[in-house]
This record gives sequence, structure tokens and C-alpha cells, in this order.
Amino acid sequence: MTASFLTFPAFDIERNGVRIHGRIGGRGAPLLLLHGHPQTHAIWHRVAPALAERFTVVAVDLRGYGDSGRPAADADHLVYSKREMALDALAAMRHHGFERFGVLAHDRGARVAHRLAADHPEAVERMLLLDIAPTLAMYENTSEAFAKAYWHWFFLIQPPPLPEALIASDPVRYVRSVMGGRHAGLAPFAPEVLAEYERCAAIAGTAESICEDYRASATIDLAHDRIDIAAGQRLTQPLRVLWGEHGAVGKAFDVLALWRERADDVSGRALPCGHYVPEEAPGELLAEALEFFSSSPSSSPTHPGHPGATP
Repeated sequence: MTASFLTFPAFDIERNGVRIHGRIGGRGAPLLLLHGHPQTHAIWHRVAPALAERFTVVAVDLRGYGDSGRPAADADHLVYSKREMALDALAAMRHHGFERFGVLAHDRGARVAHRLAADHPEAVERMLLLDIAPTLAMYENTSEAFAKAYWHWFFLIQPPPLPEALIASDPVRYVRSVMGGRHAGLAPFAPEVLAEYERCAAIAGTAESICEDYRASATIDLAHDRIDIAAGQRLTQPLRVLWGEHGAVGKAFDVLALWRERADDVSGRALPCGHYVPEEAPGELLAEALEFFSSSPSSSPTHPGHPGATP
């Protein structure tokens, strides 16, 4: 992991008995960073130090991932719903005194960010999502090409205990198979960061948690999305979406059109990379993030941020 990212103070909070782990650093307007599967907050190691020169960066591990807690599953998958994960993220930001903030999120974290912005519009000022289309649209418009590229979406939702048992039998192989099977293989990942992903995947309960994350996305999360659509609820925050030109999402879906069905103010484009945007194209992502979040009224250079956040 980039050495300067390791100087960001670590923190742990607890919400409803679940530990949420993260790091905070920098000064300025608050910016929440949310990672994807099967990773941790370490995905931001190439961009967080530069972002922290302008913003107070709060990077958290989603429940079930990294060093956050792994609560037991429930029959309706509510415990791993994106609504619960969004409440974890909101609690982390409020713990540090931030009531309104920007969000930069990748993959599973971007799905959490979508629910956070929908459920708590007063908290999310603007958000930048990486390599996703809306979850409901992706399930409803699944093609053969997408199913082949995103096989894990359909493997992880199978009834327990088969997927859990297969993952837990060799979590390192699982991480390397999922991440290494994409456009660039394992080349984009710094060895020490890949080792961190592997360490966290081997923590007891991880296999169960990541399966529940995906089962929730195929059940209760879709129900929540359908309720929003039926009620005519749309995202009103400025939304920018970036995706990898070599990844499956941009090839299988009209990303901007699908987001414009759910949000009022949408912009975005493809970047010259695959799925793992923060690690494959950090320079391009950083330029986009600085431009987008600096447009926020709260991003003034004089914004004090969190007084204890500067590394």
C-alpha cells in the first residue's frame, strides 16, 4: 500500500453491534470513499493521498469486507442490504462530524452509494460512481456476454452452503481468480495491496458475508429499487459515472442512458482501463474526481474539514 496512505489514522466505529473500520486523512470538504468486491478500502491507495490535499477523505470497509464486522445472515438478507450498508457509511461520516459530503465509490460500494443517495439525499451532495449501471437494470437486461463476464453474480447467490464452502476452501484462489480474470489480469495490483485483499478474504466469515452481499442485491435490494421507481423517486444530486472501456459494464449496457432513467443530472465517460478503475487508471480518475468534487459549493480551500484528520 502506498506509504502515505498508511499514515492516515485508522478508526473503528460500531453501529448496531457491527464494527466498521476505515481511515481518515486530509483537510477540506468531506469525501467518502467506498470500495468494491472482493477488495477493501485499500483500493484507494493510489488516489487517496492526492485527494487528501484538497478534501477530508474517509475510506471505509463495507460490512463483510476488510476489517469491518461480519454479522450473521438473516433469512431475508436484510443484514447485507445496501440500505444497511448505507447506514454504516452514514454513521461513519457522522462519527467524524460530517452531515453532508461527496461520495466516490466503486463496484459494490457504488451500489451502496446509490442507496445512500436515494435514502438520505440531504447527506449526499454529489457522487462519482465507478463501473456500474443501476443494479436492477443490470439484472433485468442481463445478456449472455454479461453473464459470462460476471459469472460471480450468479454463483454467489446460490443457496448456502455451496458457494461459501468453495470460497472458504481457498480464499486466495478466489480473490486471484475473480480479480485476475478481468482485462488486465493481476498486473494492476501492487503486491502488498493484493496481499491485503487476500488476508481479509481469509478472515473467518468472509465467504458467508460476500455471498450475502450478492444475495441481498438479487432480492431485497431489487425490492427497494422497485419501490423507488414506482414512487417516481429519482436521484437529484449531480452524478458522474465512469467506466472502463475494456470492462464488461460499458460493453453490455448503455451506462449513461440507464442512469438517466434514475437520476436528474448525469454525466460520464469511459476511461482507458478495465473494471478496477482506481488501480488501473488512477491518474485519469484523480483528474475527474478533482474537477467534479471541486465544483461542489462546500469544496472551498478554506473549508476546515475534520480537525483531527490531517495525517
